[in-house]
Amino acid sequence: MNTSMDRKRLFIFLAIACGISWLVALGLYLSQGRLNTSFSALSGQLVVTLVVGFGYMWGPALANILTRVLTREGWGHAFLRPNFRRGWPYWLLAWLGPVVLTVAGMVVYFLVFPEHYDASMPLVREQLEASGVTLNIPSWVYGLLQLPNVLLVGLVINSFFTFGEEFGWRAYLLQKLLPLGPRWAVVISGVIWGLWHWPMIAMGHNYGLNYAGAPWLGILVMTWFTLWLGVILSWLVLRGGSVWPAVIGHAIINAVAGLGMIWVSGQPNLLLGPTAAGLVGGIGFTLAGLILFLWPGALPGAESLSEKNESA
Repeated sequence: MNTSMDRKRLFIFLAIACGISWLVALGLYLSQGRLNTSFSALSGQLVVTLVVGFGYMWGPALANILTRVLTREGWGHAFLRPNFRRGWPYWLLAWLGPVVLTVAGMVVYFLVFPEHYDASMPLVREQLEASGVTLNIPSWVYGLLQLPNVLLVGLVINSFFTFGEEFGWRAYLLQKLLPLGPRWAVVISGVIWGLWHWPMIAMGHNYGLNYAGAPWLGILVMTWFTLWLGVILSWLVLRGGSVWPAVIGHAIINAVAGLGMIWVSGQPNLLLGPTAAGLVGGIGFTLAGLILFLWPGALPGAESLSEKNESA
């Protein structure tokens, strides 16, 4: 791995990544009205999900590929090798850790805002009853039953989308920033990742638009979340020597982040929670990221990572 700053490729990568994703967002914004009239609510949401998943989220991965091709960089240090024999603990942490951190944040949120907790699961029951289904099990049992779906189905489906982000942000951008030092690298990449979300936040994704300071405050909150989540995912890649733990972790996060909405009552401010992307709901990720950031030697530098990949 080149331990000097490669600014040219860095800027080319960022221009392509943001260019592709933001053009997709612009197309989505301009076609929202037609989507609403051409599809039912369910099918329209599916179309939006696929456009965001394969268009917006794959911008960074395409930028990685195109930057390597256009600048003749080659395919060294692409971090696609699983490195499972040495890195399996990080695969396991990536698979189970997001669930633990999400549940921790959800519990803290409902302790801080007990008025938004309803054990009867009003939103879930309303949706099921509209489909003619009656739910006769305790809410905690229903919550536990979601975990296999999150850990298996959510992992498989979401990984197709999250690879698009992680192959760009962690497998390319992070290594280009490592010459600045691992802490600067994870901070800058995490902030860039957050700001890359701005068109989607401006359209109401994640937080809606019914809050003071919309959408700018939402962009700041998302950037705060991606900063600390980026530390965790970067740690998984740097220690595991592969992009795949980050792909897994990101996929599980996307699947489990909204778990707290099962028990929501009223109209909570999503900037705070109970989803993992809220300031309070995401407290587990914030604390875990902060610990990894401050822990001496937790984040290896460019030379250490290069040696790890050469010996893999």
